[in-house]
Amino acid sequence: MEVINTIGRRKTAVARIYLTPGKGEIKVNGRDFKEYFPFEVHQIVLQMPFVTISGNNGYDVKVNVRGGGISGQAEAVRMAISRALVEYNGEFRGALKKEGFLTRDPRMVERKKYGRAKARKRFQFSKR
Repeated sequence: MEVINTIGRRKTAVARIYLTPGKGEIKVNGRDFKEYFPFEVHQIVLQMPFVTISGNNGYDVKVNVRGGGISGQAEAVRMAISRALVEYNGEFRGALKKEGFLTRDPRMVERKKYGRAKARKRFQFSKR
């Protein structure tokens, strides 16, 4: 039985996954993914790679995810699953790349600058 180990990142979230042939179980940090991601939007994001390649009938996924918020974590897991599927079967690459699941989203929170209230916000200007 072959185990494929990949990593996915989004914002500050990092997801490490282990993909094995199985019956379609997805566990996130030891819990069922529907329990870990209670919102349906995040559950859909998580399952997108399997929908794209038409069906999660044959893969078990064990996920370790940390950092960031719930949306960043869901998208990090999506990227990791996509990478694992491509490693498992190269024919999936075209469909997953077309959907943008293999592209690392570089957008991060801009750091706060000294002398400012936030990253770009300035204090109120007084002419007199």
